Amino acid sequence: MKKLRDRSLFGLLAAILLTTGCSTGMQSADTPAADVVLKVGDQKGGAKALLTAAGLLDDFPYKLEWSTFTSGPPLLEAASAGAIDIGGVGNTPPIFAAAANARIAAIGASKGQVEADAILVPENSPLRKVTDLKGRNIAVAKGSSAHGQVLLTLRANGLTTKDVTLNFLQPSDAYGAFAQGKVDAWAVWDPYTAQAQQEAKARVLTTGEGRSNGYGFQVAGKKALDDKGKNPALKEYLIRYYKAQKWADTHREEWAKAWSAETGLKYEVALAAVNRNGDLPVKIDDTLIKSQQELTDAFTDEKTLPGKVDFAKFVDTRFQGDLA
Repeated sequence: MKKLRDRSLFGLLAAILLTTGCSTGMQSADTPAADVVLKVGDQKGGAKALLTAAGLLDDFPYKLEWSTFTSGPPLLEAASAGAIDIGGVGNTPPIFAAAANARIAAIGASKGQVEADAILVPENSPLRKVTDLKGRNIAVAKGSSAHGQVLLTLRANGLTTKDVTLNFLQPSDAYGAFAQGKVDAWAVWDPYTAQAQQEAKARVLTTGEGRSNGYGFQVAGKKALDDKGKNPALKEYLIRYYKAQKWADTHREEWAKAWSAETGLKYEVALAAVNRNGDLPVKIDDTLIKSQQELTDAFTDEKTLPGKVDFAKFVDTRFQGDLA
């Protein structure tokens, strides 16, 4: 559940503004709930599907407008520009956004299993261990959680990203390239991992175990955080989203059926992904920030980021007491 084709920021935001009818007006702290519109960035089969399956949208007291993205980086571009108010991403997109001085902040966090964060190879590939990736092509979405996993996995095995060729492709394009043998490996997350295993006979070369921290974030734009009228809506959304995560953890088959219906994935694929994940809410604390800073520094050391980034500056804990 961690969940895009590259396009210019201008084109992306224009499309979002056109489809959502976004208003740029500020609201006061005493704005009636009926007048507040919370603009949520989502990925297919993501927050909207989860909240709906858990029955937590029916009585939501604020109007919600949804925009769909294919991965985290463009979602955060939209949040920074104020085209959306909040959205969920994996552990790496906020780091790239911070490096670009984006106007965003992580306001909620969850942690899941990392077995689904995999580097896949074709069933008949001669690659058997991570060091075999040297000189090979790896498909990965730039700035995604999979990008972070590739970096850490290579470092743990004495390699760097300079020892491989990273083909920056969004999951839909990467799946085709992988299935057609145009890349040697694919770094990705569920449900794509489960789909490739079941439908393309992909083999897992390695997972994120022992390397990826498994964190995911709800990230808000600074414009929304500065809007006192929207703060109650942000809080309500966070509370319900994390309740929905807990519901999904105890209703896995029910959630898999809903996820399958929403995404068009085979039920078996959805169930495999659901059983392997199980994201649950966690506090944004010093341990989390330290782990994220270590990942940030790894990207800086590789010169993937232009300089030092202080992750703590892109965290806002104002809702942590309510989420407890």
